Amino acid sequence: MGEAENNLFERGQHVWVLFEDGSRRAAEYVGEADMSAWFGGPPRIIVVFDDDRSGAEVLFEQVVPRED
Repeated sequence: MGEAENNLFERGQHVWVLFEDGSRRAAEYVGEADMSAWFGGPPRIIVVFDDDRSGAEVLFEQVVPRED
C-alpha cells in the first residue's frame, strides 16, 4: 500500500477527509499508518486537521487531494 499511496500524496499536502454523512474536513497529509500492514484491514493514513490541528488516522479511501 505504501508505494501506491506515495504516488498520490506527499507529506504536507493539503487534502479533504470525506465522511459518510457527506461532509468533508480540510486536513494535511502526514503519512501512512503502518499498523494496517501488520494486523490486516483496510489501508489507513494519518492527517492533521486544519481547523484545530488535531490528528487522526483515517481510511485511505476517505482522503482526496485538495487544491487551495
